[in-house]
Amino acid sequence: MDVLTRWRYRDTVLALCTLAFFATMVARLVISPVVPDVVEEFSVSNTVVGVALSGLWMTYFLSQFPSGILADRYGERPVILLAIGGTAVTTLFIALAPSFPVFLLATLALGALAGLHYSVATTLLTRTYDNIGFAIGMHNGGGPLAGLIAPALAASVAVNFGWRYAIAIGVVAAVPIYVLFAWRVEPTEPRRPDQPMRERFELEPLLELLSRPAIAFTVVLAICCAFVWQAVASFLPTFLIEHRGQSQTLAGIVFSAYFVVQAITQVGVGAVSDRYSRDLAAVGCMVLGSIGLLLFVFVSGTLALLVAIFFVGTGLGWGAALLPRVMDNLSEAERGAGFGLVRTVYGVIGALGSVGTGLFADLLGWDVAFTILAGFLAAVLVALVANWALELGY
Repeated sequence: MDVLTRWRYRDTVLALCTLAFFATMVARLVISPVVPDVVEEFSVSNTVVGVALSGLWMTYFLSQFPSGILADRYGERPVILLAIGGTAVTTLFIALAPSFPVFLLATLALGALAGLHYSVATTLLTRTYDNIGFAIGMHNGGGPLAGLIAPALAASVAVNFGWRYAIAIGVVAAVPIYVLFAWRVEPTEPRRPDQPMRERFELEPLLELLSRPAIAFTVVLAICCAFVWQAVASFLPTFLIEHRGQSQTLAGIVFSAYFVVQAITQVGVGAVSDRYSRDLAAVGCMVLGSIGLLLFVFVSGTLALLVAIFFVGTGLGWGAALLPRVMDNLSEAERGAGFGLVRTVYGVIGALGSVGTGLFADLLGWDVAFTILAGFLAAVLVALVANWALELGY
């Protein structure tokens, strides 16, 4: 009975962490479909609104490292609750914004508060699960699930009720999950409750952690993969419309299917990384992802499109393989702030995938832009294979 009870609680923690990730992602994704309405409401340009959205993702990743420090000082539960509650409050401010400066500041605050969740929840799961690849894969599925539901729902609500109600979907998603998390998840013992927080920001220990060969190698791989993920999340529908000549409706369906595949297959990627090896799972992701992107570019027809969706969706679930690789190389005491630091570094740099791919497309065309993305994944594949074949130990 004790074993069964422990399993049930562990399952509850995983489910609620996944739902919390879902809520923070919904709040971010409901903004994009209503950009034209925001432009009209505040009489600003698409570029200005784009700055707000870019700032959202930058503040999201910048808060990953401080989130780990807060969790080490106060425990994971209050930080995750702050992330969910902060997501609800800032989303409400966005929905009620009387002017664009308020909209901008609330959007930046949303990124910063929503960003407190991921690293801390991942650390909590490593304290709860032995098979962390499976747990991280399941947790990561909350993001693609939000990608499936939020944009289409926001567009529908905006058409029928207005853009402010569409933004408020983020509040509706976050509030009940906040209540459930506060009710069902127990506090955890802080790892470093007495250490002054300013010591955690000293540069030398941070550089030492990032310079460890295995971690530095994984961070570089994650930067390349995050660059591709960000690019696909930003431009796949546009690529399908402009390069493959698909209708906006079909491109939207394909985009949703991509998120569905990623939500489902990340669990399998994590399970493979637990049972066999992190690198084997990552290699499989790189092979599938690069082939899928090339199918999008060079092979026409419905069958090729379906295969490409499955391959790219599975391949870009690389986080369930590479992120446990980071955890494997951190001590128990380092996992909170250390993992957050890694997330901040690869996430902030990888977020340039949107800007870079847009530039590639403008200068060289969508076919070349997506071929370059396939090249990024192929480079990661070569690095992983070389590390194994040459026994470099990274």
